[in-house]
Amino acid sequence: MVIKYLKKQIILLFSIFIIALFYANTLFAGGSPVEISWGFLIIGLFGGLAIFIFGMEMMSEGMKKSAGNKMRVILAALTKNPVIALFVGAFVTTVIQSSSATTVMLVSFVQAELMGFAQAIGVILGSNIGTTITAQLIAFKLTDYALLMIITGFLMRFLAKNDNIRFTGEAILGFGFLFFGMKLMGDSMKPLRTYQGFIAIMKGLENPLLAVLVGSVFTGIIQSSSAFTGIVIVLAQQQMITLEAGIPMIFGANIGTCVTAGLASIGTARDAKRVAIAHVIFNTLGAALFIFWIPAFADIIRTIAAKFNSDTARQIANAHTFFNVSLALIFLPFTTIFARLVYRILPEKVEEKGIEPATRHLDKSMISTPVLAIDSARSEISRMAKILGRMLDAIIVPFISEKPEQDKHNPQLSLLKGIEMREKKIDFLETRIGDYLLQITRQEMSDEQASEVFGMISIIKDMESIGDIIHNKMIPLIDRKKAQDRVFSQDGKKELLVYNEKICKQIYRLEHTFAEIDPDIARKTVLMEEKYLDLLSQYQSQLLARLSREQKEPLETHGVYWELMDLLKQINVFTGNIAKTILTSIVQEQ
Repeated sequence: MVIKYLKKQIILLFSIFIIALFYANTLFAGGSPVEISWGFLIIGLFGGLAIFIFGMEMMSEGMKKSAGNKMRVILAALTKNPVIALFVGAFVTTVIQSSSATTVMLVSFVQAELMGFAQAIGVILGSNIGTTITAQLIAFKLTDYALLMIITGFLMRFLAKNDNIRFTGEAILGFGFLFFGMKLMGDSMKPLRTYQGFIAIMKGLENPLLAVLVGSVFTGIIQSSSAFTGIVIVLAQQQMITLEAGIPMIFGANIGTCVTAGLASIGTARDAKRVAIAHVIFNTLGAALFIFWIPAFADIIRTIAAKFNSDTARQIANAHTFFNVSLALIFLPFTTIFARLVYRILPEKVEEKGIEPATRHLDKSMISTPVLAIDSARSEISRMAKILGRMLDAIIVPFISEKPEQDKHNPQLSLLKGIEMREKKIDFLETRIGDYLLQITRQEMSDEQASEVFGMISIIKDMESIGDIIHNKMIPLIDRKKAQDRVFSQDGKKELLVYNEKICKQIYRLEHTFAEIDPDIARKTVLMEEKYLDLLSQYQSQLLARLSREQKEPLETHGVYWELMDLLKQINVFTGNIAKTILTSIVQEQ
């Protein structure tokens, strides 16, 4: 995965860079000759940048593996207060070092209706602040300690048996590679300090529009604003770029990073697309607000830096932080207005949808990062439970009503056609989610994550069995009841309605257990299973009492009633088993 990424992104980046250098060499050939070993320079740059980006990817992956699940729980605890959403977004992104990972978790919450889109905007603003921490870390001159970090991370990664220690070691190892790559790039670029062609190019980047364009294009190519910001800081450490050139390049990096969110949103639900649109609006509008007073902004940063004796690299990192914090504070009071704007740009679809089976949350690009892929699978299983709930809610209607009914959510379908449509969806999702989970098992995972994945495989099979009960066993009972040309007694109807409603609540609890990763809901599901089994025994005793009084209607229909109640009992047992699996394998580390 890393090699493929480097081939596509790094080679393209350096092709552009090398072409620019040789073009500058031709353009400024009249200047004083400078002896530069271009072969060593290009190899040093290429290798240094490759190691730098590889280290950043490894650091991010290690952070996500060690803290990803806990960060999701923190996000789940969000309140409706946009200020808290801002701080949580910044904190989560700082810990896992990936605004994309934060966005993925965010979209799953919005789609599960656990938070509104206006709330999500606060988290997006916070995630932009969280990404600036990487730049602050890179600005520290730790290149001399790179090998020490690599050794420490290597020992932790390959010798420790505890997953958290291993993943922390992976993050430290990545951090070491990051600084080692910086050192290689810096050493390779030293000869360019006196090369007139390169100096002219860097001088030209003080044109704000050109610098923003360069930052946007290069960040779009390497798909990492943190990586590009690191490159800018390396240039500053080698005294090859001024603060006036670095600031607009940082603005461009903020715009270019929207490419990643845009690509990730292709083929996803509309909520995911709205998150990408909001990202583009904030970052583009923010760059537009600051670009016209860059000299004054640079003077402010220098004034602050003078008190701490900071160099240009630190000043660029500070400008990056100041810029994103300022944008958050400016836009935060208007999150509701921005949410409305995004909804106007991308409104809800009014056309008919949801008939054909399809997945909404499974993202194949996340499979290489198990913590995010598992999160996607959870969201899809939550949707699977929602579909089951609608099937169970519909199936009881023909037993208590003689008139034909339409599907509640798709009126163009009859009630039975709606159930059949959802049965196909359940079978489809069981296959697709199962395949997705098996692909996750081929990745490197912690023991807890492996347990969770195998638990989910068991759960989707149980859910598919619930769908089969409704479709294959309950639907035939409808024809049997019609053939008797009898109706249930009022007591029988009431009992069926109440019991079906109780079991529907069990399915609803499963849906929200997956959406919220809430062990309390799972425990309540287990508790209610026993309670509802006792209630069924009570209803069956009442039926026997009615039969003993030789009431005609129950006598004619008791067979269908008995079988229907028994099938609801089976579904209740399945929901209890699923809840127990959740408690033992999915929420065990929460």
